[in-house]
Amino acid sequence: MASNMSETVDISNSRPELMPSNVMQPTRQNTNPRPNMNNSGNKQRFNNQEQQNRYALNKPEGRKSEKENNGNPEDPASRKDSFNGAGGSGNRGSKNGKYGYKNGTKDDREYKHSYNKQAADDRLLEKILSLSGPTLDLAPSINTERKFQNKCRLYIGNVSSEITEEEILELFKPFGESTELFLNKEKNFAFIRMDYKSNAEKAKNELDGQFFKGRAIKVRFAPINAAIRVKCLNSAVTNELLELAFSIFGEIERAVVLVDDRGNSKNEGIIEFTRKPAAVQALKRCQDGVFFLTQSLKPVIVEPLDLIDDEDGLSEKSINKKLSDYFKQRSIGPRFATIGSFEFEYGTRWKQLYEMYKQKEEALQKELKLEEEKLEAQMEFARYENETEILREQLRQREADRERQKQEWEMKERHAEEQRRCDEESMRRQTEEMHLRIQQQDDELRRRHQENSIFMQPLEVYLPLCTCT
Repeated sequence: MASNMSETVDISNSRPELMPSNVMQPTRQNTNPRPNMNNSGNKQRFNNQEQQNRYALNKPEGRKSEKENNGNPEDPASRKDSFNGAGGSGNRGSKNGKYGYKNGTKDDREYKHSYNKQAADDRLLEKILSLSGPTLDLAPSINTERKFQNKCRLYIGNVSSEITEEEILELFKPFGESTELFLNKEKNFAFIRMDYKSNAEKAKNELDGQFFKGRAIKVRFAPINAAIRVKCLNSAVTNELLELAFSIFGEIERAVVLVDDRGNSKNEGIIEFTRKPAAVQALKRCQDGVFFLTQSLKPVIVEPLDLIDDEDGLSEKSINKKLSDYFKQRSIGPRFATIGSFEFEYGTRWKQLYEMYKQKEEALQKELKLEEEKLEAQMEFARYENETEILREQLRQREADRERQKQEWEMKERHAEEQRRCDEESMRRQTEEMHLRIQQQDDELRRRHQENSIFMQPLEVYLPLCTCT
């Protein structure tokens, strides 16, 4: 494992262009994309610490060494994990995929997966950062019906195994445009998406129970598998904010906050995505992480939405009448129990059990409400303490900056004082040297004057004698 990790960091084995010129390079070409590299030391370089941390969490295990591959590093034909098929063709071919592999080795598939995951994380982070500011006065959403929404998708059951896609399309053609037909002949069902909800309702009403290819087909609205339920919403969350917050995961068809009969928020919402992968990503991200929509530190809870059919319900033509329980329960019709009878006694016990369940549920809700209020108070106190600690830290930082500036000023003053003393000492030495030179010059002049005086005395004696003679 250590050797693998070391080879993951030292990429000279997988990047021939980074190897020294005096080392024999393999005759293979590596086309795998890598993060930002630097030639110095053959180490991986990243733009920032965040990318380095993400790559460290998501990177696959290192590549196997040439010895572990049981191949000669100088012979491309002997590499078992580098080329397609057996033998030494050495032809990766562009048709074999982006990385030159038909199926790719395990390390390459893991690296590709981690690389794509990191890119998706970066895109999601950019979207979140773009929404981190104030969300005041959002533009109201316009509820316009679009074509081919999830609510226009129909389920077709009990179809014949001999039916074709063209026949199904021709069957639904009178009711409008259709797309995304999926037919499973083995299990005798199909899915189709109509253009508008009204056309889908017409097709369901007209074709449900109709005989086609010798079978009575069942047409119902397909469950929306790209919807989620969002709980613990703040009272300030609206339809627009809910849609804006979850639009980072994908395109949304409908986002609505549930309200009561007075228009007050029930702190729950429903989001219908265009595609199922977006709903799966939103569900996973919010369950694994902590996602806030407002200033409140109460995170939202995301759950899969269990859709309830409150339009068609369970009709007589849909119920399975072949079950024995059907005949047993339908043997007696609706009635009121006679007081004091056996039916009245056990019916009363069932009602008491229902009432007990209701009371326990209410007690649990009250207890949960108290715990929420307690946690809310603790959260506000912790927030106050956190803000106070931040202010204290800022004050300590300012005091440290002031002390640092004071020390710098004192150091500058000491340096200036030392410089002044040095300048004065230098000036004093220069002045003394100047006085000394002047004094030496004066002494030299005085000495010369004395010598001249001594030299001139014999001449003064000699000149009068010459005159007398």
